[in-house]
Amino acid sequence: MSVIAVAEQGVLTLTLARPEKKNALSAAMYQQLSAALQQASSDDSIRVVLLTGSDNCFCAGNDLADFLAGGSLNHEHPTVQFLHILSQFDKPLVAAVAGLAIGIGTTALLHCDLVYATADARFQLPFTALGLCPEAASSLLLPRLIGYQRAAQYLLLGEAFDGAQALQMGLVNQLATADALLGLAQQKAQQLAALPAQAVQQSKRLLKQPMHQQVQHVLHQELAEFEQLLHSDDCKAALNRFFRR
Repeated sequence: MSVIAVAEQGVLTLTLARPEKKNALSAAMYQQLSAALQQASSDDSIRVVLLTGSDNCFCAGNDLADFLAGGSLNHEHPTVQFLHILSQFDKPLVAAVAGLAIGIGTTALLHCDLVYATADARFQLPFTALGLCPEAASSLLLPRLIGYQRAAQYLLLGEAFDGAQALQMGLVNQLATADALLGLAQQKAQQLAALPAQAVQQSKRLLKQPMHQQVQHVLHQELAEFEQLLHSDDCKAALNRFFRR
């Protein structure tokens, strides 16, 4: 299992555990994450989901070879299924981020309710360098969060930024040292789990509601353009360079 799921005191902790690939997400991991979120949604004993990785790596993005082997980006593709489930998840999502958070490792955080990170965490959205476009509705959510110019800096140029910058931008709620990060995230998750569940879930729904339809529309649009770009000469050349490294 590359995703370890542990439920305790109303909190389901999902740990990405594929250190040999820097927690790059495979099709199997997407399926495990989707199944865990669906089960958590329907299980009244689970009130909060906490997503984390290892002490020095949250997620290095997609496992590109595995992703490309998954076929067309339709509703059956594991990545597509996960993005839709993540973007519509109805219970609080908390993330603890240390080390690398590349591609989906950053865009997934835009759908979390609380994000905690280390100051030296490294966030990056290298889509254009691969001949690709943003995903996970990040082309909508990131400019809304941090402003257009900074979003363009990170989505067009693909420049990296650290945890301190992410805190200043509002992507991260609070910083912690590496050894205190998980404890802080667990504390906040348990704090949420101790609150009246219906009130918390209704409040999240109200917070998300104004942009819900727009997020789903942009998510679909991005995936359509992402798939088109996958077949472009620029993307093929970029992926060939990536696999030769």
